[in-house]
Amino acid sequence: MKNRLKVLRAERDWTQADLANALAVSRQTANAIEKGKFDPSLPLAFKIARLFKLSVEDIFIDEDAS
Repeated sequence: MKNRLKVLRAERDWTQADLANALAVSRQTANAIEKGKFDPSLPLAFKIARLFKLSVEDIFIDEDAS
């Protein structure tokens, strides 16, 4: 699933480690989500949305939606 995580993180001058710490996940997990190699659980997706004060849909793009 595509997402805007890298852009949102960069806008705040955060490293992947900063993002990982804010979400209580490993840097590797933050990296995998950012690159679209790992889809976060629903609770983690909501946590990410709350962190950036956006909706889940504003961060994650469902490529299968038609």
